[in-house]
Amino acid sequence: MADGRISGKISGRIAIVTGGASGIGKATAELFAREGAKVVIGDLASSEGEKVAKEIGGTFVATDVREAKAVEKLVKTACDKHGALDIMFNNAGFGVTAPLVETSDQLYLDTIKVDLDGVFWGLRYAGRVMVSQKRGAIVNTASVAGIRGSVGLSAYNAAKHGVVGLTKAAALEFAPAGVRVNCVCPGVIDTPLVARAFGSSEEARERMHRAHPLGRMGLPIDIAKGVLFLASDDASFVTGHELVIDGGMCAAPGTGGRVLDD
Repeated sequence: MADGRISGKISGRIAIVTGGASGIGKATAELFAREGAKVVIGDLASSEGEKVAKEIGGTFVATDVREAKAVEKLVKTACDKHGALDIMFNNAGFGVTAPLVETSDQLYLDTIKVDLDGVFWGLRYAGRVMVSQKRGAIVNTASVAGIRGSVGLSAYNAAKHGVVGLTKAAALEFAPAGVRVNCVCPGVIDTPLVARAFGSSEEARERMHRAHPLGRMGLPIDIAKGVLFLASDDASFVTGHELVIDGGMCAAPGTGGRVLDD
C-alpha cells in the first residue's frame, strides 16, 4: 500500500470509527474507506466529523463517548443503516499532562470517561451485535502509556492500562463467537491531541522526535495501517493482543518513565 495501491482487505464491511474527525481516527476512517469499507464516524457535534464523513462517502453520528446512550445510538445507527457491523474502532481519546498531585477531579474524570469508559461502552454495544452475528473485529486505541508508566500522565496511564486490560478480557469473552478484540499502543503521534498535550513549538516537536529511536514522531497513517491489519482477515488468528507501534520507544532504556526526554 506504500505505493498507493488498494488491496480491498475490508471491502464491503461496515466499520465504526470513534474520534474519526482528526488524527489517528481520521486517517483510519480514510484508509478504511479506500479499502472498500462503509464507514460510520462518531465524534463530537462540534468536530469536523461530518466534513470527514462526507469526503469519504461515509456517515457521521454526533457522539460523546462519555455517554453510554450516545455510543449505543452510534452502533444502532450503523446497524440500522447497513444491516450489520463488522469492525468497531474505539479510538476517541483525551489527554492532558499534569503532575498527579495537581490533577484536578474534573481532569481525572474526563480522562477516564473518554479514554476508558468510552472504550467500555463501545465494547459492550458493538460486542452485543458481533457476538449475535458470530463475526466481527474490534480494535481499541491504547498507548505505550498503557504498558509503561509516564511522568505527568497518571490519569492517562490509568485509563490506557485499563484499555489493555479490557481488550484482553473482552477477547476472552467474545472468542467463542468468533469475534476478535485487539488494541494498538501508539508512541507519540503527530496529532492535534499530542500538540495540545506537549506543545507545538519547534523545540517541543524536536524533543518528541528524539523520544523515538527511529528519530521521528509517528504519523496517523502509521497507526491506521496497524488498525487495518488487526481489523482484517490478515489477523484472523490474532486476539487479545496489544500491538505496539512506537518507533522503538518502549525498547529504549533510560527514559525514566518520561514520554519525552528532558
